[in-house]
Amino acid sequence: MPKHLVIVESPAKAKTIGKYLGRGYTVRASVGHVRDLPRKDLGVDIEHGFRPTYQVSPGKREVLDAIREAARDADAIYLATDPDREGEAIAWHVAEAARLERDKLRRVTFHAVTKAAVQEAIAHPRELDRDLIDAQQARRVLDRLVGYQISPLLSSAIRKGYATRKPLSAGRVQSIALRLVVEREREIRAFVPEEYWTLEAELQRRTPEKERFRARLFKIAGKDPDLHSKADVDAILGDLKKAT
Repeated sequence: MPKHLVIVESPAKAKTIGKYLGRGYTVRASVGHVRDLPRKDLGVDIEHGFRPTYQVSPGKREVLDAIREAARDADAIYLATDPDREGEAIAWHVAEAARLERDKLRRVTFHAVTKAAVQEAIAHPRELDRDLIDAQQARRVLDRLVGYQISPLLSSAIRKGYATRKPLSAGRVQSIALRLVVEREREIRAFVPEEYWTLEAELQRRTPEKERFRARLFKIAGKDPDLHSKADVDAILGDLKKAT
């Protein structure tokens, strides 16, 4: 009988899925991510295409060893992590960190942990989605570039007198949003108000109905009118009177 290894994220799912698949299938759990960027280093090579450097996460070497041992005799390895970009990346990280044989790998996804859904997924595997993996890596790298470099500055600026011991951190979303707010506030404070006038006239058509309408001065010889005072308006009115 062929031997199959199925890798999921949750140990609870592993037990349930093992019952659904039966004999010939071994199910192991990665228990979430198995590797990440280093904790005490930036881990992103900014000078060479923002290339990330990964390390096995604490406590996950035993998990990877168990997966690698189960994969040795497997004819096929089904990466059945969650059906989102995070799950896609976890599947890829497991395959890379455990050094699984590429020709044995199958990617399967299911949105419900039912016997029918699991068996249907196993029957229709696909390859790993590189776009989803890269999307998750880009998000993680951006998190690191923003958080790793700004969080220490944030802590040094706000830590004094801060009520809690919880570490302060900056994220890729709120940090950029805060910068946009600050830049807009600086524009507002730097704004120098200037007096300006608009010129409108109530006119009447030369028709039997003698309809009235309101017109606004928009251009003079193709240029915006330069009206910064009542004197400017009076000068324009004088020119209009002479023209008519």
